[in-house]
Amino acid sequence: MSDLPNIVLVHGAWADGSSWSAVIERLQDSGYHVTAPQFPMTSLAADVARLRQVLARQDGPAIVAGHSYGGQIITALGADAPNVAGMVYIAAFGLDEGESIGALLSQGPPSPALAHLIIDEQGFAWLPEEDFVGHFAADVDPVRARVMWAVQQPLSASALQEVMGVPAWKSRPSWFLVAAGDQAIPPEAERQFAARMGATTVEVPSNHVAMVSHPQDVLALIQAAAQAVQA
Repeated sequence: MSDLPNIVLVHGAWADGSSWSAVIERLQDSGYHVTAPQFPMTSLAADVARLRQVLARQDGPAIVAGHSYGGQIITALGADAPNVAGMVYIAAFGLDEGESIGALLSQGPPSPALAHLIIDEQGFAWLPEEDFVGHFAADVDPVRARVMWAVQQPLSASALQEVMGVPAWKSRPSWFLVAAGDQAIPPEAERQFAARMGATTVEVPSNHVAMVSHPQDVLALIQAAAQAVQA
């Protein structure tokens, strides 16, 4: 068995596990055991249950990395986060107790990527193609971005109102990649998340989906977390 920690990658809304592909390849080349499951996006509780299911299958400590709403999922593990040795946030929500994504986003005008959400009859939010390609994945090759738009997983709009309990980052070391050009989550909000959790922070000139457009930077931060928990 490898003495490297396992890596569990958590995708966000309007994405899926394949959004981590370039990072997965690099981590596997470096000898890491990587899991990047698909999340149902039907409720925060269902997403956390899927993450716990995956963590239970790990044969040792794990670094969990969450992108965007994936940060909400890993944070909601709370103080009981089995096998989690460290947490990495990639342009992600890092809420504190009593906060919700909806309340946070309502403090200012809608970000360009989220300005025209389409809510379907089942209450799920979708991103229109123009906003996805032009803002959500603005620094991704447009051909690739349109493929990502086609496979997007919608998020239950009710998840935006879910209030955070005790956040997992209060009891685990954390790392944060701020995407300086993010058009989905305001970069200043990311900086504030990182500062209050005391995260080791890097800032990258990336748009929202940094693991697609800047996989080497994402890899470096995840590896830094993995090396730190081994020390």
